[in-house]
Amino acid sequence: MKITILDDYQNVIKELKCFDLLKEQLVQIRHHTEKNPEKLAEQLQDTDILVLTRERTKIDDRLLSLLPNLKLISQTGKISNHLNISDCTKHKVLVSEGIGSPIAPAELTWALLMNTVRQLPQAIEAMKAGKWQINIGNTVYEKTIGIWGYGKIGQLIAQYAKVFGANVIIWGSEKSRAKALADGFSTTNSKEVFFKTADIITIHLRLTKDTLGIIRETDLMRMKENSILINTARAELIEKGALVHCLKKGRPSFAGLDVYEEEPIYNRDNELLKMPQVICTPHLGYVERNSYERYFGKAFENALNYINGHPTNIVNKEIL
Repeated sequence: MKITILDDYQNVIKELKCFDLLKEQLVQIRHHTEKNPEKLAEQLQDTDILVLTRERTKIDDRLLSLLPNLKLISQTGKISNHLNISDCTKHKVLVSEGIGSPIAPAELTWALLMNTVRQLPQAIEAMKAGKWQINIGNTVYEKTIGIWGYGKIGQLIAQYAKVFGANVIIWGSEKSRAKALADGFSTTNSKEVFFKTADIITIHLRLTKDTLGIIRETDLMRMKENSILINTARAELIEKGALVHCLKKGRPSFAGLDVYEEEPIYNRDNELLKMPQVICTPHLGYVERNSYERYFGKAFENALNYINGHPTNIVNKEIL
């Protein structure tokens, strides 16, 4: 069977130790994301097993209808909105789910938060240009960090903040807030108070039909002067176009972003990249060597198990 791995931006998958699992297999690796379903289907006509790099390519009815030979999709990490399970089931394509880890995304979030608070990238770039001490940042100590979403990543961020001497407030579901209180952190009684109170807000929600656009322009405009928004979750959690509009009005005053409404971004004139108060990273949350070994290792195992006749971690078992 032919295995195709999509969206290896950095050309690193062949260097992973876990790639040895596929040494006896026929493997094709694609390095550039193709968003046009017809053009992508042309590249995948003889593919039996598709290995996805997280959520970089959308899999839906239109694409699947053009891939009659496809038998299995092996997902790196957990399945999200990029992959329509109902469409896969309709076209008799099995889907196997991988495993995830909160560690790399949490560390990236904290690094982005610290760089945004202290304004380090701007100082570094100025120094490279022959300038000295062009700005003045701030500290995390005694700031109030608002965390929306108290899952595995949010819980790690709360502990990081505690170590740095920051105050923590949690917003989210009733269950999340109850868990936060049990862990010794504060919560607020409304979303409005959450946005008005926090000096720094970091978002850690899963993107679902219920959370799409859940952060409104009115929420952002409630943020304090000199406030900071960090988003390493999903750009679509924020009302479309609202963040750019509010940044221009100074609410929030600064932002650290790892996710965007359209990815990847190759246009150097992208509006967010032009804003001096915004620090951008190219969706690096899970992009780290140990995470890649973990994510792709499980995805490759699931592919091999299918080839060997005993599929594992299948989501749509009804078509087995």
